[in-house]
Order: sequence, then structure tokens, then C-alpha cells
Amino acid sequence: MSANVDVNHRPNPDQVLVDIADYVCNHPITSEAALDTARYCLMDTLGCGLLALRFPECTKHLGPIVPSTVVPHGARVPGTQLCLDPVKAAWDIGAIIRWLDYNDTWLAAEWGHPSDNLGGILATADWLSRTRVAEGKAPLTMAEVLVAMVKAHEIQGVLALENSFNRVGLDHVVLVKVASTAVVTHMLGGTRDQVIDAVSQAWVDGQSLRTYRHAPNAGSRKSWAAGDATSRAVRLALITMSGEMGYPGVLSAPKWGFYDVLFKGNQFARHQGYGSYVMENVLFKIAYPAEFHAQTGVECAMKLHGEVKGRLDEIDRIELTTHESAIRIISKVGALNNPADRDHCLQYMVALPLIFGRLVAEDYEDDVAADPRIDGLRDKMVVQEDKRYSREYLEADKRSIANAIQIFFKDGSHTAKVEVEYPVGHRRRREEGIPLLVEKFQHNLATRFPAKRVNDILALCQDGPRLADTPVHAFMDLLVI
Repeated sequence: MSANVDVNHRPNPDQVLVDIADYVCNHPITSEAALDTARYCLMDTLGCGLLALRFPECTKHLGPIVPSTVVPHGARVPGTQLCLDPVKAAWDIGAIIRWLDYNDTWLAAEWGHPSDNLGGILATADWLSRTRVAEGKAPLTMAEVLVAMVKAHEIQGVLALENSFNRVGLDHVVLVKVASTAVVTHMLGGTRDQVIDAVSQAWVDGQSLRTYRHAPNAGSRKSWAAGDATSRAVRLALITMSGEMGYPGVLSAPKWGFYDVLFKGNQFARHQGYGSYVMENVLFKIAYPAEFHAQTGVECAMKLHGEVKGRLDEIDRIELTTHESAIRIISKVGALNNPADRDHCLQYMVALPLIFGRLVAEDYEDDVAADPRIDGLRDKMVVQEDKRYSREYLEADKRSIANAIQIFFKDGSHTAKVEVEYPVGHRRRREEGIPLLVEKFQHNLATRFPAKRVNDILALCQDGPRLADTPVHAFMDLLVI
């Protein structure tokens, strides 16, 4: 046989696909901690989406592809009157969730935001629930949404533990697409084999570059990329459920597979099984709408505000001590061109609270950024790595996200070095963080709904058993303006 002829023996599915399908189809979620955290994650994620509706650059993307399209039993987009097909609804929900960079975070070899998957999960569940009721069948309940959230978090987060997609130039939303595809296919009634096929489609699909997240090209696509990914997942799940075939060697195929084409020939590493670890340990952005590697830095700056606000002109230099990932992702010098550029700049996010004693979503807009004091402080910042911070960022029993700030004045005096290793959204600060998360949710609800509706939604979400029993479409109706 010629050496140039391919041997056309179709392989067994790659083990990565099999493991994901077995987990999604067969693994019960029994962890009360995970399900309870998922409930708080639902609240926080929806609140982030509602807050984003205040920004026209976000809302310009929302609505049907063809204006005035009516979709029978369509999915609702929270905080709007839109009723869309599940693919576009997933896009819209995913986009508003991510727009302000304020939803949950997972930091490992690959970082990301597992609640991005809620776009596909919620749109699909709402559409299915309404369709079932129209057919005289039982609707889906919010309990099923919470389980799907735990599983999507777990798939994305466990694959991220040891596999860095950013180091080969790929964006983390590839994991949103994979996780959403798996759980949505199962929600649609897919079998184990269909989940395998659908997930293979997600890997073979071609993946987003990180171009839009990094200087000098940072831009607003980073705010809708996850919506695009979770929406694509719904589309791939529906294609698979129509009977479309999968690609069992999508990862491992020599020359043509994901590993050889996009991962420098390396296979994925995974030494931890799928369970509920990620949801239990997920990080919430409670205090500040800031890229997560900067959260503790912002907290340090807030602690220093009172001491330095009257001495800004006297500052000689500002030493920022941080971890390697922060330096690689969000440390920037030079002009910042748009809000998406600013909310991924460590120095900008530290300067704002030093000057104003706050950091809110509006602080990334052009009118605030025009204040010359911001760039004046940025120019005085020196960023350096603490090897311990970098090491403990990756240690499973710590997962710290540490930053420290010390300010030196022209007269030779200086502040104390202020250090924060764990942000308020970390599992180590859950007791402190959850009441603040609920307060954040209540505030975000109030940007869109009258007081009685705010109270009704808040009461339902805080009652775990009642929320779990609530039909998805009834829950979503509460979020229609």
C-alpha cells in the first residue's frame, strides 16, 4: 500500500468526548453546596445582564436578526420584551451577561467565566418549557437549570485547570462553546452518543483568537464573544439532534485534529474527574466591575484612597506587586482606546479608586477617562511580580489572586504596603461575600424593575426549594419588562 494513502478506519471517539458525555448524561449532582452556589450564581449573572442594559453599545446588538420576527414559544431575554428563537436568545443573554465584565470567574491555566454558559442554558430551557406547555406536557423547572449550570461550570473549569488555550493564542470562549454544547444537547433529549457527536462539532468548529482581548487591539468583541460561543453551542446541539453526524477523532486525528492544528501537538491534560468542584469554588465579582486579576488590586487602592486623595500631586511612584497572569493579561502602558481597553488595564483600574474612591461600570466610559489625573497616575506605576503570588494562584487549596500596592511620595515618605490575597468573591470569603452579592443583585434588579417586582424576584431567588420547583417559563416571565 502506498505511504501516501490514508487508511480510512473510523476511530473510536476521543476519550475527552466520552468523558464529557458520560458526565453530562450519567452523573447526578448531589452537592448541596454546589446547587446553593448555583442559585447565587444565577442571581448574580442575571443581575449583571440587567445592569448592562443601561449601555447602548450593548443593547444595539439585541433582538431578532430580521426585525419584527415573531417566534412561537420563543425564549425571553431578561430585562427586555424580546421573544426570540433559542439561538439568538442565547446570543443576547450571553452578551448582556458578559458585557460589563462583572459575572463570575474561574482562574487556572486557562481563565474564563463559566456563567457565560447560562446564555445557552436559559434560552434553551425557556424555549423547551414553553413548547412543552403548548403541547400539554410538563415544563422544565429551574432545578434542571441549576444542575445544567453546575455541569457546564464543571466541564469548562476542569478543562481549564491544566490546559492553557491563551498560550496558543486561542480565546477561552472555546470552553464555553464546548460546555454549553454538552449540556444543551442533553437538555434537548440527546443520548450519550449524540452528546459525543455534538461536542465533537464544537471542537471542530474553529475557534476565536484572543486578538480582541489584548493591546493594541482590545475591543468590544470581548464583551459579546461568550454570547456568540454559547449561541453557537445551541445551534450545534440542534444540528446534532436533527441527525447530523459527529467526528470522533476531532482532537487526536494526525495533521487534521485539534491537537495538531491548534494545540501545538499536545494532548489535553486532566488529572481531576468531573464532579461539582468548579461551582463550589467559583469566584464572584461582587465589589467591582473589573477583570478578576485586578480585583484585589482595586481593593488595595480603595484602602489607600483616604490616605492619598489629597496628595496625588506629591506621588513619586506607585509599586504594584502582582502575579504573572495579571502581568500577562492586563498590565498596559500607553493610550487606552475604548471602555473594553480600559477594563482590561490593571493600572487604570487601580488609578480610579485612588483618585475617586470608587470603581463602577461608568468609570470606563470616555468622559471619566478624559480626566488627566488617571494617566498621570498610570505613568507613575511600576508593576512587578511576586513569585509566591504566581505560585499560589495555581495551587488547588489556595487559588489566590493577590495584589499589593505601596505608594512613595516625593518627600521620601511612603504608605504602608497594602496587600490583599483573596477577593471578596473567593470561597474563603463566602460568608462575607454572599450578603454583598444579594445586595448587588437587588441593586441591579432595581435598574430595570419597579420595587414590587424587585421584591418578588428577590424573594423567589432566596427561597431555594421554591425556586427549584418553579417552571422555567414562569421564572423568565418575571424578568420581562
